Amino acid sequence: MIHQNEKASTPPAPTRVTSPKVWFITGTSRGFGRVWAEAALTRGDKVAATARKLESIADLNETYGPNVLTLELDVTRPEQVKTAVEQAYAHFGRLDIVFNNAGYSLVGTIEEASADDIRALYETNIIGPVSVIQAALPLLRKQGGGHILGTSSNLGHVTLPVIGYYCSSKWAFEAIHESLATEVKAFGINVTIIEPGAYATEFGSQESLKFAQGLDIYTDFKNHFFGELRSLERGDPEATPEALFNVVDAENPPLRFFLGSHNLPWVRTAYTERMATWEEWADVSNAAQGQAS
Repeated sequence: MIHQNEKASTPPAPTRVTSPKVWFITGTSRGFGRVWAEAALTRGDKVAATARKLESIADLNETYGPNVLTLELDVTRPEQVKTAVEQAYAHFGRLDIVFNNAGYSLVGTIEEASADDIRALYETNIIGPVSVIQAALPLLRKQGGGHILGTSSNLGHVTLPVIGYYCSSKWAFEAIHESLATEVKAFGINVTIIEPGAYATEFGSQESLKFAQGLDIYTDFKNHFFGELRSLERGDPEATPEALFNVVDAENPPLRFFLGSHNLPWVRTAYTERMATWEEWADVSNAAQGQAS
């Protein structure tokens, strides 16, 4: 409650920056992170590109010169995260887009994955992005606005077997960003969750996957699952930057944005089935409300 002799603090007026913009992107050594970092630099934006191994992105300096700042960053190390974000802000003078892109998938059934496997996944896919957000928010408020982006997945709405823990990390990622969007709106800060479908990136490579210790009883099931995955039609990562630019350049960017043409039909079907189940059991659910107290 604000007393009569106190003044309510007014957040800075939001600033809408047209190109060139300044990006801070995690996980730029390969995959979408690399494609998007280079696309932003090619259109004349400035990018703080981060990766766990600095040598994996060193070539960006040779190609893009002063428009890029390459930083070593392991998102599971909060102090390193804070240092990198502040260093990027000091170097470029502002951060228009803070993009959480780093992540990996844990391969293993619910029974197979160990507690350590799951903790490590969540440290990178959930706690790491939160560290970036928490480090960036004071700076974005100070400058009067900004745009926080995060790479989720269509698997933030639906699930697949064998990578259930990865799916769960994206469901948590979605919830965190949805809450965040409401909390920071008054400060002129936008939030968008980028939700790619299947793309021909290195995300399925050994560097982007970790495998739980397998149990023989699931071998046939997993072989069948992997066979179906290999048959999926995959999109072209190089076709995505223009869509991404449309989002970050929009005056009112969306909270969620699908990348690819397969996501919406799949998610629409899943939610139709969920609604049908909830409706079917509505009488039982409503009876559990009891009498109003």
